[in-house]
Amino acid sequence: MTLESDRPSTLAALVDVLGEAVIRLVTAMDREVREAILFDTQAPLPETRDGLLLAVGVAQRAARAVIRDAAKAGFAGVVVKDYGDPLGDLAAIAERAGIGLLVVGEEVPWHSAHLLISSTLSTGVTGAATGPALGDLFALANAIAAASGGATAIEDPQQRILAYSTLKGQDVDDDRRQGILGRQVPGGDANTEQYRLLFHGNEVRHFPALGGGLPRLAVPVRAGGEALGSIWVVDGGALAPNAEEVLSGSAATAALHLLRIRATEELARRHQGRQLRRLLEGEAGPSDVDEEVPVRVAAFAITGSESGPGREQATLRLLDLVALRCEARYGRQSCVLIGRTVYALLPGKDDQRKLAEDIIAQAFSSLRIPVAAGLGGVVATPADAVQSREDADLVLRVVPSGVAAVEDVSGQVAVLRLRTALSTDTRLRQGLWQRLVDHDERHGTEHARTVLCYLDSACDVAATAQRLAVHPNTCRYRLRQMQEQLGFDLADPDERLVLWLQLRTLAGITLP
Repeated sequence: MTLESDRPSTLAALVDVLGEAVIRLVTAMDREVREAILFDTQAPLPETRDGLLLAVGVAQRAARAVIRDAAKAGFAGVVVKDYGDPLGDLAAIAERAGIGLLVVGEEVPWHSAHLLISSTLSTGVTGAATGPALGDLFALANAIAAASGGATAIEDPQQRILAYSTLKGQDVDDDRRQGILGRQVPGGDANTEQYRLLFHGNEVRHFPALGGGLPRLAVPVRAGGEALGSIWVVDGGALAPNAEEVLSGSAATAALHLLRIRATEELARRHQGRQLRRLLEGEAGPSDVDEEVPVRVAAFAITGSESGPGREQATLRLLDLVALRCEARYGRQSCVLIGRTVYALLPGKDDQRKLAEDIIAQAFSSLRIPVAAGLGGVVATPADAVQSREDADLVLRVVPSGVAAVEDVSGQVAVLRLRTALSTDTRLRQGLWQRLVDHDERHGTEHARTVLCYLDSACDVAATAQRLAVHPNTCRYRLRQMQEQLGFDLADPDERLVLWLQLRTLAGITLP
């Protein structure tokens, strides 16, 4: 898979744009590069003079041969993962082969690295990308406003205002004021249509005024065909003659900014995910807890018994959906995938049932996957999140579909906890229940099932007989016979309680 640019970049410029927190250049070899290519163990390397090879799935020992082969094929550089081992050997091999060696952190997934690198290369960034391109996004907005003659706003694809110009004397309208105050462009059908037209192409467009406001110039910001955002300039009647040219030329510069923002946010999410994993697995230290606020854990899992690559991909899509919906509601939130379950750490002050219901509905409508959700109990601080996670896991075990909080199914959850306690403590496994089960195995009787059904029916013989589909006299005879044979007294409340718990949790009996 490749993505090409009309203008070559350089390895150093690529690192400069994305930042060394994402990728760093290990060797002094700086070459021009135009395309990012994923390593395929099943196919020979293509010959290229400006390709950057992403060594996906290549261990450090095997990377030696990959670097040599890439150099022979003409590649400009090779990207490897940093697993914490010294890279001196690989760097020396790369320098002798005349090829650049770059490293991405272990926490950066390969698919994210490829997206960021290929998108950056598609902007045609060169080593001359300096000034506003690598400075503050607000400084870029001011630079565009000064050159174009109109108040400027830079937005993301969700129409959230990321930065805006602050130059004095430029005309603005109420839509701009409201957008800046709320950091969100005001909605409306006419506004939605303007965005649809804007992202339909790549050129600068002139839009008429809406609702008594002022007209605007706008241009989409893209990288590799993907929309990263847009730039909007208010036309107060004093735009520079070359305003459209300024706006068109600013799109690539803004793309570099937005790519760096994306890379930073991606790393922040990964860092939060690692912290959340530590919290949920009970391995957190003081540095993993930023605030002492009540929280609760929400757990989401695909229902059904299907397995394989299809389910794994669906679970990853579910992770993205949960993160997106939680961030839309609460701002940046920690989400992580552990096993086959997606966990989100949410504020404890709210009832998240509606949020969970919306996520389940969207997963079914857009992803075509059935999902169940369990909400753990509210705990005092994130340091106690492991307890809420245990609650949420137990809820998922007793709720086959839909949404439930631990307080909704407290009885079933308590039984599961008792089952764990009884099954792990040999002292609690001893008792009459085992004699009942052994008697049934030796004599082909149903004493254990009859007693459990009787206790489960509040010691009502008629209800027990109906559930077992036998005559009430048959039920009475069985109960009397087993008490005489095995020597226990169902009139004793303690005996009834312990016997019911043991049969319910340890005997594996299914009741009608």
